[in-house]
Amino acid sequence: MPNQSLMLDQVFQALANPTRREVVQLLGRGPAAMTELARSFKMALPSFLQHLQVLEKCGLVRSQKTGRSRVYELAPEPLEAAEDWMKAARRHWETRFDQLDSFLLSQKENT
Repeated sequence: MPNQSLMLDQVFQALANPTRREVVQLLGRGPAAMTELARSFKMALPSFLQHLQVLEKCGLVRSQKTGRSRVYELAPEPLEAAEDWMKAARRHWETRFDQLDSFLLSQKENT
């Protein structure tokens, strides 16, 4: 489980940045070359490359050299793991809130 926890930490840290979230959204439409992705952002190419490297390091994207360009694509597994974690957390808190509601209603009925 520690590896899963570390992976989730890296995914959430990567997605905390609006540029990287937008890159993930763009790649949701399909694979794209780095230069094609970079056109959507007003930053120097080396700075943009750092964002792609963060996304690749945590496994959200993968790349492949095709000719003279590097093509990036979304890797859905880390997003699915983050979604599973959020669903479990939501179920936990919904159960706790339901228990609190029941308790408060019982207290109200007793007064």
